[in-house]
Amino acid sequence: MGRSAPLPQTAYLFSRLAANEGLADLVELFVDELPDRVAQLRAHFDAENWVELERYAHQMNGAAGSYGFDPLTPAAIRLERAVASHEPCEQIAAALEDLASLCQRVRAGSGG
Repeated sequence: MGRSAPLPQTAYLFSRLAANEGLADLVELFVDELPDRVAQLRAHFDAENWVELERYAHQMNGAAGSYGFDPLTPAAIRLERAVASHEPCEQIAAALEDLASLCQRVRAGSGG
């Protein structure tokens, strides 16, 4: 299985499920809640609450995939694993910022 090319830094991320009439509202709700999810991740990092940070990263992994935002999944997994394997704070922070950066590019709708 080959790796996909990295996304351009300015590209918006749209859900592969957004065009599905039955899921569009749920995708939009996920997008609306995403800033709060990122804020929770940052709050747990700032508090050095590694258990909750790992749990929220795991939840982000599952939710991103469930709502069709596949590019978020590897970044969430990276954060989860960084916390689980007790990597240095600098590496955890970098993984968190990579995920947060991707989350800022997420948009509702199908992009088309």
